[in-house]
Amino acid sequence: MTKENDSNLMTFGGHLEVFRRMLFRIIAVAGTLSVIVFFCKENTWGILLAPSEYNFTTYTFIENIVSLCGYDFHFEKFHVDLIATDLSSQFMTHITTSVYLGVLGASPYILFELFKFVSPALYESEKKYSVSVAVIIYLLFIIGVLMSYYILFPISFRFLGTYSVSENIRSTITLDSYVETFTTLTFIMGVVFQLPVIMFFLSKLGFISSQLLARYRKHALIVIMLVAAIITPPDLMTLVLVTIPLYLLYEVSVRIAKIVDKNR
Repeated sequence: MTKENDSNLMTFGGHLEVFRRMLFRIIAVAGTLSVIVFFCKENTWGILLAPSEYNFTTYTFIENIVSLCGYDFHFEKFHVDLIATDLSSQFMTHITTSVYLGVLGASPYILFELFKFVSPALYESEKKYSVSVAVIIYLLFIIGVLMSYYILFPISFRFLGTYSVSENIRSTITLDSYVETFTTLTFIMGVVFQLPVIMFFLSKLGFISSQLLARYRKHALIVIMLVAAIITPPDLMTLVLVTIPLYLLYEVSVRIAKIVDKNR
């Protein structure tokens, strides 16, 4: 198999021109989606603020599951006020959030453009391999984002937002704090869910093996708990909810490394 001739014949300036056009298309698509998100204000913020409500989907789902088991269980209602402390904070937060969501919505197209840019330098077998890896990376990222939205963030918000050291103290959360915590936790969960992919490449390069990963399971659990403590808000419930899926991903990584070892 040979690489495509265009990648060998194209000059450095030609590559820069192709890269410039690619960036322009990415910015155009992400910018268009950001504008659409900005003008769909009610729907956008209805979705973003939903995890802060006592009747969020996750709570309703748990209540329905418990009721199917024959128990009458309902979460206690709660309400946390969100406030804006600066004159322009709501408007600026609206803009930045629209950009974040626009980039997130454009991420499949961004991956496609990046693959199209590097594909001329790849062999045919490498192209198929790269497509599979890109799809897996994206799916794992989306799973991490969904887990943050439906499980980690609402539970963290409920615990931290309603926690009080005294009845005389009333919690009010700034909009900036809410959005910053939401986006940070969501992005981090999308990244840490790439653990199986990272382990796959390390195994392919020979840096790790399934025997090594299996031998240091207990050490890995401690490291995972430390990482979870760093990336999550300071409450035990969120720590446990992050540690469990990360450790399951570690076990998946052990299985992946075992497959790589067999094919080596």
